[in-house]
Amino acid sequence: MNTADQDITHWEAFRNGDKEAFALIFREYYPVLFRFGNKFTRDTEILEDCIQELFIELWQSRSKIPVLSVRAYLLKSVKYKLLKTFRKTGRSVPFNPDAAGNPPGGFEWSHETFLIAKMESEAKRQQVIKAMARLSNRQKEIIYLKYYQNLSYEEVSEIMNINYQAARNLLYQAIKSLKNILLNSLEVFLVFL
Repeated sequence: MNTADQDITHWEAFRNGDKEAFALIFREYYPVLFRFGNKFTRDTEILEDCIQELFIELWQSRSKIPVLSVRAYLLKSVKYKLLKTFRKTGRSVPFNPDAAGNPPGGFEWSHETFLIAKMESEAKRQQVIKAMARLSNRQKEIIYLKYYQNLSYEEVSEIMNINYQAARNLLYQAIKSLKNILLNSLEVFLVFL
């Protein structure tokens, strides 16, 4: 049994009131959540409070929460809990420096920075949409299933009625085609500059 399956087994036991399974999930994921939360804030007090609040809320509403991936659910939950905490206190989400040498110490993003990033992101999104339109229907389908639905190759191969290796090959070819289309678009753009 792999870790994801074990996590689901523990999660289901926790949902049925097993305190030991709950403690096991807490012990296993606390360091993971702390490292992840540290990307949003270096304020360990706020971070620890958010993680603890998350686990308290999980225990209180355990019968209502079925999940497909314990890791994804917990990471997403702690992220939203942190963002909610920052919004409540009226603070912007701080940015922490990374290994690539971004500015030392946290700083707050300005409104203009968000607008510029949003415009750049929208332009990139439009380029990808145009490139995706040039792919075959099978290539579009596999990219959608694998990346937008986060399905495993086994699930994708079952849905598309192809074998496992054919699914891997098709996805590889789809991504390769998408890269080529995007690179050609960039080259054309650079020629006009």
